[in-house]
Amino acid sequence: MTTAITFDGTNYIAKVGSKTIKSYSKKYVERKVHAMVGDMEVHIAAVAENQSKYDINTRFGFVEKLVTMVATGVQPSAVITGEGGLGKTYTVAKTLAEHGFKDISDLAEFQVGSVVNTRKCFTMVKGYSTAKGLYRTLFENNKSIVVFDDCDAVLRDPVALNLLKGALDSYGKRIISWNADMKDDDLPRSFEFTGRVIFISNMAQEKIDQAIRSRSMMIDLSMSLDQKIDRMEFIAKSDEFLPEYDATIKSDALKLIRSIKNECKEISLRTLIAVSKIRASNKEWKDLATYMLTA
Repeated sequence: MTTAITFDGTNYIAKVGSKTIKSYSKKYVERKVHAMVGDMEVHIAAVAENQSKYDINTRFGFVEKLVTMVATGVQPSAVITGEGGLGKTYTVAKTLAEHGFKDISDLAEFQVGSVVNTRKCFTMVKGYSTAKGLYRTLFENNKSIVVFDDCDAVLRDPVALNLLKGALDSYGKRIISWNADMKDDDLPRSFEFTGRVIFISNMAQEKIDQAIRSRSMMIDLSMSLDQKIDRMEFIAKSDEFLPEYDATIKSDALKLIRSIKNECKEISLRTLIAVSKIRASNKEWKDLATYMLTA
């Protein structure tokens, strides 16, 4: 792994992952780069070893166990990373539902500013959120579980990260404070957070702030092409996946995807769904499916 060192006329600058090293001393930057690259290479090697030791379906089983720990209050937070489209969100929501948690993400009767008063609820926060929006979300869901699904803005914003440090701390009371101007009369300047948080992210683990990683239990679901297809095959055998189609149709679709995996623009559950539909609707289906996946 090589990292370029540039000079802006005043300082030498290098980037290692999400970290920037900057100094007037080139030797200092070189030493820091060497140390950080070494640490990163060790981390990457450890991740690769774990992925080879535990197959992808085993790791998804670990996700269920970790979500169960959050659901039962054993662990205040979890971080689940890996490519999208292969069931991270579904697995989290399904596991929470199995433990009696109700998804209130889309309840029309829920009023802004009101607080969810039951610990048997969870809410999904998707897409973008500001630090202030995060503060409100944690306050309104103070006694339940908040699932941040592909909401990476809160994992990058410095103010949001400081709020999360308080929310995820495992020692004593978890106090969250907002010391900026408070124009919202319904929000307090501080409160004790007793809920739990699950992050679902497509970001690489090493790009997630160290403070979040150290406060949470983490599972990485990064996959090779073959592992993606193995995971799709596992899901396809479930009665809940495309129940309107015969198992033979889904099996044929998987065989085609596996045979052209290196040419496909994308491989995910959406890929399997699309090919299964083509297989079920056309006698001469392989050419059409291949074209749709590779063109």
